[in-house]
Amino acid sequence: MKYQLLAIAYVLSLFACSGIMAQTNKDAEAQLWCEYQPAGKSNGKKVVLVAGDDEYRSEEALPMLGKILARRHGFHSIVLFPINPEGNVIQPNFQTNIPGMHHLDDADLVILGLRFRNLPDEQMKHFDQYLQSGKPIIGLRTSTHAFNIPGDSDSKFKHYTHNSRDWPGGFGQQVLGDTWVNHHGHHKRESTRGVIVDKNASHPVLKGVKDVWGPTDVYGVIRLPESATVLLDGAVLAGMSPDDPPVEGKKNDPMMPLAWVRDYQNQSGSTNKVFCTTMGSSTDFESEDLRRMIINASHWCTGMGDQISETANVDYVDPYSPTPYGFGNFKKGTTPADYNLKNRSAQ
Repeated sequence: MKYQLLAIAYVLSLFACSGIMAQTNKDAEAQLWCEYQPAGKSNGKKVVLVAGDDEYRSEEALPMLGKILARRHGFHSIVLFPINPEGNVIQPNFQTNIPGMHHLDDADLVILGLRFRNLPDEQMKHFDQYLQSGKPIIGLRTSTHAFNIPGDSDSKFKHYTHNSRDWPGGFGQQVLGDTWVNHHGHHKRESTRGVIVDKNASHPVLKGVKDVWGPTDVYGVIRLPESATVLLDGAVLAGMSPDDPPVEGKKNDPMMPLAWVRDYQNQSGSTNKVFCTTMGSSTDFESEDLRRMIINASHWCTGMGDQISETANVDYVDPYSPTPYGFGNFKKGTTPADYNLKNRSAQ
């Protein structure tokens, strides 16, 4: 009898363990991305923020922005990450996997923080479908060169690559307005001051935006279509402090475009609203007015431009201490769960 009871107890323990393992696997799968719900009334819009660059810490910046959009502005926010399937950890230089791209299927807005991704067709198809749907896109910093799919690839999306010849300049040039050109400012030595373009100062995306500075350098932007409306130019500063003066000479004469909007007519014949800025490192977003510009752009892109306020709350929801940009200095061993909402009372 004693051995029978032990056997029964053993079998029950196996069922319990299998149940725990199943739940653990389910939780792990759910935590391949982050999801933030509005604190109060929803605005009815879903935004998907896609992180995936190996230098500017989009895996830190986009959860911060997603929380602000959700808790302070009523968006349903989902943040996707570059995931190494061995351990399901966030690994920015793992360029071939961003789980959760299916969330784009019913998204109202996508915000990109990508650089040189080579995603499988199973993931790219969701992005392509989103683009062809005519829904809006916000591109940050290196998203001008978001994709790097080899020319000898059999992917049907290889034309998206940043140096494509079949679709010149790929996604960056064709959709956002330009692809990778160069560091116009001296990388890690000359920072960036946003300068409002006077004739476009009344654009809704600039409402309440007065002071934009960041420690990244100005990018070269030389192929921007004439139809684009430039909102900010980028003044190259002589150092890495917001108080440094603009450098003298050709670098600021003329200044490079720093933020702009445009309409892109896609292959299906519909039109995507586009906002792009070549700022966007995690440390750039310590600038309150840069955050404000992205929140404004999110409203404008989704048809809620009339709801933009000069005093909109763009304060952090959870504490934010961004890692300085640079290759290989990402926080090792982190998972999407590390970016779960902590301040659940925030509104």
